[in-house]
Amino acid sequence: MTVELANAYWTSAGPVEVHVGREWSQFDFADRCAEAVKVGFVGVGLWHADVEHQLEKHSLREMRQALEDNGLRLFELEFLMDWFLDEGDEDRKAADRTRKLLFETAAELDAHHIKAGNIPGRPCEMARLKERYAELVADAARHTSAKVLYEFMPFDVNVNSIETALEVVGDVEGSGVVIDTWHMGKLGIAPDDLRKIPLEQLGWVELSDGQYENMEDPVDEVVNQRKLPGEGEFDIRGYVEVCSDMGYSEPWGVEVLSQELRSYPIDEMYSRTYAAAAAQFEPVAA
Repeated sequence: MTVELANAYWTSAGPVEVHVGREWSQFDFADRCAEAVKVGFVGVGLWHADVEHQLEKHSLREMRQALEDNGLRLFELEFLMDWFLDEGDEDRKAADRTRKLLFETAAELDAHHIKAGNIPGRPCEMARLKERYAELVADAARHTSAKVLYEFMPFDVNVNSIETALEVVGDVEGSGVVIDTWHMGKLGIAPDDLRKIPLEQLGWVELSDGQYENMEDPVDEVVNQRKLPGEGEFDIRGYVEVCSDMGYSEPWGVEVLSQELRSYPIDEMYSRTYAAAAAQFEPVAA
């Protein structure tokens, strides 16, 4: 089968400090684009702090030119959070600034989608969450054609199952859910469980491996200890087979937050990532 892979931001940023320090990449965006296409990726992703940093030296138009020069697409922008807080809340004000930045970036760079979710794990009642999410998606539609996709994960205290993810997304047009195989493995969601998701709401699938038993430091595990597809315990091939059988036809994201991976030179980091992910689509040797 022909497979298209997109290199997510955290897999391609190099030595950054995820959520605790410098989140912007020291690799220039154009260099990342060139390296991505060299190994076979069809697209890349960006995190909001990196967008801010790139804009200190480059315009969005120049960033789009880097994508076009390499025949790539920007598939993913991250991350919309705290959008369900009250508008007077200081964290909501910061989130609104990020929202504005990502909407502008999505429009200029023709992003496929913008991720939304609840990385901080703030509690919120479901009725309010659904209402604010619908407002967020409608706001995005006024600025960009990029979809807003909800990524549910173990530390999202409100939405940590397929059922609750579908409840939030509902029938909101221009939305859907993100399936990250690392999150699915940690949540105990088996490949066949994904069949509960209507195809039109299966917005994006990301590959990442890990272990079932929780490590002693859950934060360190989530930001530093993930594995390349096929190098951990999760049934990556199973998720790929089920999503393919369901009719998923978008490129596959590869999001591996790994301190070890980030330590490699950029060429080795990209080539290792592509090779490991692409192998999940190859027939198993008899």
